[in-house]
Amino acid sequence: MPAACQRRRSARWVPLSSPRETKGRPKAAIRASASYGLPVAADAVKGFAGPLAGVLTGLEWAARNAPECEWVASFATDAPFLPTDMVQRMVDALAAERAEMACAASGGRAHPVFGLWPVSLADALRRALVAEEVRKVDVWTARYRLIEVDFPAAFRQDRAWKLSQTGNIGSHQSV
Repeated sequence: MPAACQRRRSARWVPLSSPRETKGRPKAAIRASASYGLPVAADAVKGFAGPLAGVLTGLEWAARNAPECEWVASFATDAPFLPTDMVQRMVDALAAERAEMACAASGGRAHPVFGLWPVSLADALRRALVAEEVRKVDVWTARYRLIEVDFPAAFRQDRAWKLSQTGNIGSHQSV
């Protein structure tokens, strides 16, 4: 799960990559990330702790390497077409609703892997993962003010989204 860190008082983002990106092929992920100059961080919790382990890894990496960073944004690596304003819309929703974290939603469903996470909750997430063995994102996020940011209009207006719905991505018909 790639992540990005937003620094205080700026819109600059620091990308971070996880070996899990290539579905169990960490050497391929490391090579791919290195080719883009991205740092790679192994999950902070051993074993398969699910997407929250990737979120925790990003939060702890940001706390150590970018102490001015307040937020980490996460995305699923197998989502080919994302709205370019996704993170900004989550930031705006956080402020408008006074929420503590945000995730994307569409079609009435939350997509918590696409999220905006406060670095300040890294210790709380570590406790939940290690001491409480919480693995479900919604179990952990239920403890906080989470805003679900709806994105259906953004996806539907994007030609790529329309193509993804027809199953013609990469085919002659999609050109």
